[in-house]
Amino acid sequence: MNSLEIRALTDDAATTALLADLLMDTVASGGSVSFMHPLSPEPARDFWRKSLAAAARGERAVLGAWQDGALAGTVTLLLDFPPNQPHRAEIAKLMTGRDYRGKGVATRLMREAEKLAVEKGRTLLVLDTASEEGAAGLYEKLGFALTGEIPDYALKPHGGLTGTLIYWKRIGAAARTLP
Repeated sequence: MNSLEIRALTDDAATTALLADLLMDTVASGGSVSFMHPLSPEPARDFWRKSLAAAARGERAVLGAWQDGALAGTVTLLLDFPPNQPHRAEIAKLMTGRDYRGKGVATRLMREAEKLAVEKGRTLLVLDTASEEGAAGLYEKLGFALTGEIPDYALKPHGGLTGTLIYWKRIGAAARTLP
């Protein structure tokens, strides 16, 4: 994946359509990303329009991984937190297209999101992932620590409940000061 390009995404019709397709495919294949199957195009596009508008306001960053002109994956870095939490950011909506899974796309997206969080002065990253079929292995490989599991947290896209695993990682200056 040497030709993989990661960049911040902005709200234009073509990008929104590609993100919507990725979201619908992720949900259809069982990805627990807050939506139920079947997910139709309009709610998927609406979600991304709102997310990209929030990015334009600096409340988040939406990164896309591009391979030969195709959107291979995306991750969102949430940055808008209360005044007592200016030091943290949250990872959300990590998705990789089916044809790009297992090829390092998610790892590259996560590294770029972490780098961006450090650039924004953040020292703590948090995230959650489904207990069943989530990305726990990836997050642990990237140095995230498991805090615990909340059972029956959300519905799976095709029905039934799944728990969520809560992870955290110190980054930037905070990571460098650890013994």
